[in-house]
Amino acid sequence: MSYEPKIIGFLCNWCAYSAADLAGMSRISYPPTIRIVRLMCSGRVDPVIVVDTLANGVDGVLIAGCLPGDCHYLEGNLNAEVKIKMLKKLIAKTGLEPERLRLEWIPASGGVLFAEVITDFTNHLSSLGPSPLAGENPDQSILEKLMAVRDTFADVRLRELAGKERLVTEKGNVYGEVLPKEEFEEKLTDYIDDEFDRHRILRMVKDQPFSVRELSERLDLSPEKVLRHITIMRRKNLLAVDRIEGRSPLYTALEV
Repeated sequence: MSYEPKIIGFLCNWCAYSAADLAGMSRISYPPTIRIVRLMCSGRVDPVIVVDTLANGVDGVLIAGCLPGDCHYLEGNLNAEVKIKMLKKLIAKTGLEPERLRLEWIPASGGVLFAEVITDFTNHLSSLGPSPLAGENPDQSILEKLMAVRDTFADVRLRELAGKERLVTEKGNVYGEVLPKEEFEEKLTDYIDDEFDRHRILRMVKDQPFSVRELSERLDLSPEKVLRHITIMRRKNLLAVDRIEGRSPLYTALEV
């Protein structure tokens, strides 16, 4: 039996979903690989739900919204673009192929385009093969990192920051200062990377205390970076010293 990818599609009600409906009414052929979730706006797609979907072994996730400038909620699709761009960067760190997550703009009249997108995505996923998280024995290394990605995007502060990109880079902050888009994206990437590393540390010490050296070796981070993250998390009352072995403190997560 040949392999057939499984795709979950989060489609904007006004455009992408209408395009899918048009493709069906026009009897346009495309692979039966997608299961559609209808949303009012692509900007409502929660990265946490996307991560959960991938973690459950789905081969690919498609987010499809209105063309830029045509969003019924003004900038919802552009906010989705920022979130998905950030999410793909972190997914790449887990060992899971970031191409398994795809964002497309499809107008309401784009029945043919919708079919082409599904066909192309299906072919690409077929070339990648089944998700390493599918089946009874998912790749635990990838899954653990993906759960740290989930924890990172569960932070409401990150979503608020992502939603302010256009405000900060085009209109200016409360002081009237406009930040170049490249600089904003660089700062946002650094923030996300740091949060991802901290959540990986938190997950490691949740069940068993570890030293800085052990965390450094297990997470492939420099001891200096691990210590910096631990210092910050101790200030936030997320970590504490469990005990000291020899001259090395062992850290454990605190109940939040």
